[in-house]
Amino acid sequence: MDHFLYRDGCLCAEDVPIERIAAAAGTPVYVYSTATLERHYRVFTAAFRGLDAQVCYAVKANGNLAVVATLAGLGAGADVVSLGELEIALAAGVPAARIVFSGVGKSEAEMAAALKAGILQINVESEPELRQLSRVATSLGVVAPAALRINPDVDALTHEKISTGRKENKFGIEWTAAHRVFGEAAQLANIRLAGIAVHIGSQLTRIEPFLAAFRRLRDLVVMLRTDGHTITTLDLGGGLGVPYGDQSLPELPSPDAYAAAVRHTVGDLGCRLILEPGRLLVANAGILVTRVLYVKEGATRTFVIVDAGMNDLLRPALYDAYHAIVPLIEPAPDGEQCEMDVVGPVCETSDTFGIGRLLPPVAAGDGLALRTAGAYGAAMASSYNARPLPAEVLVNGDRFAIVSARPSLAEMMARQRLPDWLANAMPPAPAEVGP
Repeated sequence: MDHFLYRDGCLCAEDVPIERIAAAAGTPVYVYSTATLERHYRVFTAAFRGLDAQVCYAVKANGNLAVVATLAGLGAGADVVSLGELEIALAAGVPAARIVFSGVGKSEAEMAAALKAGILQINVESEPELRQLSRVATSLGVVAPAALRINPDVDALTHEKISTGRKENKFGIEWTAAHRVFGEAAQLANIRLAGIAVHIGSQLTRIEPFLAAFRRLRDLVVMLRTDGHTITTLDLGGGLGVPYGDQSLPELPSPDAYAAAVRHTVGDLGCRLILEPGRLLVANAGILVTRVLYVKEGATRTFVIVDAGMNDLLRPALYDAYHAIVPLIEPAPDGEQCEMDVVGPVCETSDTFGIGRLLPPVAAGDGLALRTAGAYGAAMASSYNARPLPAEVLVNGDRFAIVSARPSLAEMMARQRLPDWLANAMPPAPAEVGP
């Protein structure tokens, strides 16, 4: 469920017409709904009532400061994978004691910043990283709270580019090596390794892969405790899928079904659980709004060329991802519909948002919305083709605010510098042409 609905014939975000937002912020623009963020967070956390569980929102899904602050205000922690995300989480009001630092390539500077901030846990993904963390913690005179991310060799049955739990993936330590690594950690200075983490992928559409991973995790906890190791936290990652409007997808498991799987497999181990939903909280809370530039009739297809491009929303080009596309003006229930290819202006054939989509007749200037764009939309946007990043807007009831402004071309150019040998060789600016 989301809060993007037609009212009086116009698509609205909560109580604000999208056309009003587009007029103020321009297009393309991402629009986020506070009510949807709040609903998704509350539904997810309610499923785990009675368990010692901390939700740490995966900031990589959408790192907008206002979005993170909204979730922090509801009690969410943060799962971060870079120094930048750590800074965003702290600036958004997430207590350091609710922040987990994940990722396979943490730098020494990132480790030091996380330890100085006093975060909840650093998820270690390799033996060299464990040794580096020990050196950094020792140099700072602190003890590093850590968990070992294992790779359970479980197929998440999702897109190969977002599957992270198979033995051929780069993430985590092979689960059969956990005993050796825990033994090594016990000999290292300033390391407190007392948790296990697992994350097998994103956009999972079945509960079975979670069950397989959590069962393996449970067996590992029992064996490690038998060997004398203390295990107090289990980081279960995220990955629960969301509906994108693609009718070919199966019915997705609910947060209640996911929570039941957690209770059944690891709920009785006496560990504090860390849950890291990202997409589940923010995907349906956002849309990408764009305007039609041209309608081009090809030999066999009709192309609707819009002002949003793959630099604004990369998922269709990167993952062949589906996003429902709807007009900002509500079409008549029995009105004419035609098959159209919705494409962007970027010089790539992959700059395509939808092929053969059934839409009512559209013309230049009409507005369209790409739904379920709140996750991995703005977060993955770029300035490819020297196109400014899209603006971002947060709606709350009948109010809205631009929470990330579109940079001007002058601001983009100001980030670049010519080296001396080129700047000194530049010809003088041409004289103005005029009477």
